[in-house]
Amino acid sequence: MDLQFTLDFLSDLAKHNKKEWMDDNKKRYQQAKLQVIELVAEVIKKSLVFDPSLAGIDPKKTLFRINRDIRFSKNKDPYKTNFGAAIVEGGRKSGNPGYYLHIMPDNNFAGGGVYQPSAEMLQKVRQEIDYNGQEVRSIIDSGTFKKTFEEPYSDDKLKTAPKGYPKDHENIELLQLKHYVYMTKMTDKQVTSKNFSDQVVETYKTLHPFNIFLAKALD
Repeated sequence: MDLQFTLDFLSDLAKHNKKEWMDDNKKRYQQAKLQVIELVAEVIKKSLVFDPSLAGIDPKKTLFRINRDIRFSKNKDPYKTNFGAAIVEGGRKSGNPGYYLHIMPDNNFAGGGVYQPSAEMLQKVRQEIDYNGQEVRSIIDSGTFKKTFEEPYSDDKLKTAPKGYPKDHENIELLQLKHYVYMTKMTDKQVTSKNFSDQVVETYKTLHPFNIFLAKALD
């Protein structure tokens, strides 16, 4: 599968982010979208080996809409300039831990976890980290995991300890997080390589134990 077509489309969309241009290039958009759907289908199929919970997920339903919500934004560009897919048991609105894929020229990445958990979910994950810190540490401090993901997504993290936890907690940097997400960047060269789906699957396989830990916390 040659995703250069998709990257070229997204690059052109970024330069001509108008409804008129999209209308004139609708067939290109549909072809690019189909490529991403086929990629996700391939990734899901290969990932079933280590995560059978992904069985039955419709690749088409994993994709986010390309239309932007511009109602409360100063940026009035009507379209996103990326394709995003959330591969999650129960759907991307379920709140379950899952996997994410982001295709965008010069800004591709893959990973997953739990993004924007509710206050109740956040409390459960923090409690699990408090109770079973060694377990999560054995996952995220492993050589393969650190080589793949480095640091967790830390936007909006707390500046101090969350309520009920000491400031000198041994896992304070994890307790301060508001999202439990790990991502790894991928180059355009990787995206357009013949074995890109295998690279994504390997990334998800490395993340899988962390998702299991999150699922246990949220159960």
